[in-house]
Amino acid sequence: MNPSLLFNLVINDVLKRKTDYGYLPLGVGKKVIVEFSSPNIAKPFHAGHLRSTIIGGFLSNLYEHAGWNVTRINYLGDWGKQFGLLAVGFDRYGSEEKLAQDPINHLFEVYVKINKDVTDEGENSKTNDEARAFFRKMEDGDEASLKIWKRFRDLSIDKYIDTYARLNIKYDVYSGESQVPKELMKKATDMFEEKGLIHVDRGAKLIDLTRFNKKLGKTLVEKSDGTSLYLTRDVGEAIKRYETYKFDKMIYVIAAQQDLHCAQFFEILKQMGFEWAKNMEHVNFGMVQGMSTRKGTVVFLDNILQETKEKMHEVMKKNEEKYAQIENPDKIADLVGISAVMIQDMQSKRINNYEFKWDRMTSFEGDTGPYLQYAHSRVCSVQRKADHISADDLVNANYELLTEPSAQALIRTLAQYPDTIKKALKTLEPSTIVTYLFNVSHIISQCYDDLWVAGQPDDLAAARLALYVSAKQVLYNGMTLLGLTPVERM
Repeated sequence: MNPSLLFNLVINDVLKRKTDYGYLPLGVGKKVIVEFSSPNIAKPFHAGHLRSTIIGGFLSNLYEHAGWNVTRINYLGDWGKQFGLLAVGFDRYGSEEKLAQDPINHLFEVYVKINKDVTDEGENSKTNDEARAFFRKMEDGDEASLKIWKRFRDLSIDKYIDTYARLNIKYDVYSGESQVPKELMKKATDMFEEKGLIHVDRGAKLIDLTRFNKKLGKTLVEKSDGTSLYLTRDVGEAIKRYETYKFDKMIYVIAAQQDLHCAQFFEILKQMGFEWAKNMEHVNFGMVQGMSTRKGTVVFLDNILQETKEKMHEVMKKNEEKYAQIENPDKIADLVGISAVMIQDMQSKRINNYEFKWDRMTSFEGDTGPYLQYAHSRVCSVQRKADHISADDLVNANYELLTEPSAQALIRTLAQYPDTIKKALKTLEPSTIVTYLFNVSHIISQCYDDLWVAGQPDDLAAARLALYVSAKQVLYNGMTLLGLTPVERM
């Protein structure tokens, strides 16, 4: 394509469509559900939940960007004997004041203490019996017990909402294991029987999936004492979701350790005769190694974000002159710190394990979150300094003046953004977008050597600035698609 035609097309398109540049109306009228994050209440929000949150947030944005109607669901681990333990523990060790201040950490402290009691008491633990009895009361619908449980759940969700907001994530629905009614689980078990899927072994009910796929083995759906397992609950929840949303696609963002569980779960729905089971997809990911705070303690997401923020703040203070110009350094340190955590997670293929490295991820050297933020803020600075050039000047500039190879390399790359989104929809890999954004950043950086704006004739300055402003917009669009908040000064 003729270079000046490409400049005209791409720059005009970006300047006109702004945040809509890259939008693809591929899924208009279709519904997708993305289930992601799904932490357990009263247990640490660990690395696996962090990855699910970051990847799921990105996939939700990506589908929205392709015209789909997206429902974000957080399916909490909010039911089970651990709540019995928690209630007994809170009775023994809880503090109302601490619960109000920091519910997630306080409930975790209580949980650790009560578990220690169980261990110390040995196998006939009185505490364990009390916990079982409490959970049984919850199962039987005892109002007083459910009131305690609901309070723990609600306080935890309020806290999670704040934490997720820092990652630019909000959910349409906070669901959870507690929200699957018993009748629905019974209906699922009855359907297993009707379809001839069940065989009984020593009182326990199993489904033998080897008939359909050798690799899937046998799976337990009801214990001999009649209590149902995760799988039955998952099946019940999936049926309820289809009835509620009539989705065209449902994505589960869950660690690769659950590959077998998801495959069994999908196969069972298929064998139950649900046509929509083929529209379910498991998006998996590898492990994060070495994730603990710098002090080496158990990690909650909050602690990590707090520590990265402090670390970024230290780095920013080293440049006193720039630091003095930042209006809200605390906020900027937080945003850049979050970018550090998220880009470290997203920059290679999902399935790869990676090591959580504080120094590497908070560095401004190399392909890191802070480097990406710096690239964006630097183009903002070019635009600020050229405040004599108006928005009209940019649109009406003479792009034939952009003859340098670096300008041509940049415009060709900016033109590829919509295709990059299309590719990401195929691979469901955040790294597709991350790699592209680093590529754009590197080319912009090369442009600074020969595409000066300051001190140039007006027509040349306007054409070059139009190119830089387009590049800034594409960086902004890609970063927000990933879930980052681009900063304008740092």
